[in-house]
Amino acid sequence: MSTLKVPHSVPAAADDCEQLRKAFAGWGTNEGLIISILSHRNADQRKLIRETYANTFGEDLLKVLDKELTSDFERLVHLWTLDSAERDAFLANEAAKKWTSSNRVLVEIACARSSEQLFAARRAYHVLYKKSIEEDVALRTTGDFRKLLVLLVSSYRYEGTEVDLNLAKTEAKLLHDKISKKAYNDDDLIRIFATRSRAQTNATFNHYKDEFGKDINKDLKDDPKNEFLSLLRATSKCLLHPEKYFAKVLRLAINGRGTHEEDLTRVVATRAEVDLKTIGDEYQRRNSVPLDRAIGKDTSGDYEKMLLELIGHGDT
Repeated sequence: MSTLKVPHSVPAAADDCEQLRKAFAGWGTNEGLIISILSHRNADQRKLIRETYANTFGEDLLKVLDKELTSDFERLVHLWTLDSAERDAFLANEAAKKWTSSNRVLVEIACARSSEQLFAARRAYHVLYKKSIEEDVALRTTGDFRKLLVLLVSSYRYEGTEVDLNLAKTEAKLLHDKISKKAYNDDDLIRIFATRSRAQTNATFNHYKDEFGKDINKDLKDDPKNEFLSLLRATSKCLLHPEKYFAKVLRLAINGRGTHEEDLTRVVATRAEVDLKTIGDEYQRRNSVPLDRAIGKDTSGDYEKMLLELIGHGDT
């Protein structure tokens, strides 16, 4: 469930552009005016604002925002203003270029989006970077990580609800056999994680638990320091329980030693129009603190204001 609050009567895009132009005028930038407009417009409305701004003033709104704003606030506004496919392409490119074994952004893009959304991100990547996500991921990653991640970002999972129970039983046994032998990089294991539909994967993992008495993710915790096992667990959770996955990302971003603004920014910008209300509820259930209060405690200034508006707890 989305946390975005769009007014019943939305000004014309041309009027929003005039107000944004005023926010940039003079000696200082009117950040409050920018927040009041952009944080209360949906994806289609923001896209129209960008197009209208370019046609009216001959400038790319994103470039103007980047010039006028700074730090975490600038990054949040930039990600939020991007079209969702462009945003995923931007994040994927960034993740590939500075990839580390603990980076989960590519898993999020591959597993927490629909097949059509992932395909749209791959097309946007072509346009923006003149190459494919797959070739950049293959270039920047190594070993078992490359085997899994290239297959994840190039997959087009079936979105239907149909399930083959016999296949679920067969593949649950296969997974248990491979995991028992610590053959975590087995081609079939990776294939199942990276290509099966959500419904089929859920049926397989449920049968795994019923047949072998343990959740598959717990069996994948054999070595807590093994980053590849962590990536497999993230793939499973992000695909089947995104609200739990993202609630944990937020907890680690907010409750760790110092706020990890990059993760906080990414989750809010990518999930506000999707399921951030559900993620916030899960966060409160697990941490006994409302998400807005946690964010308010660990952030400040215009960055805090924009975050709170996007999670539905702002002042405007």
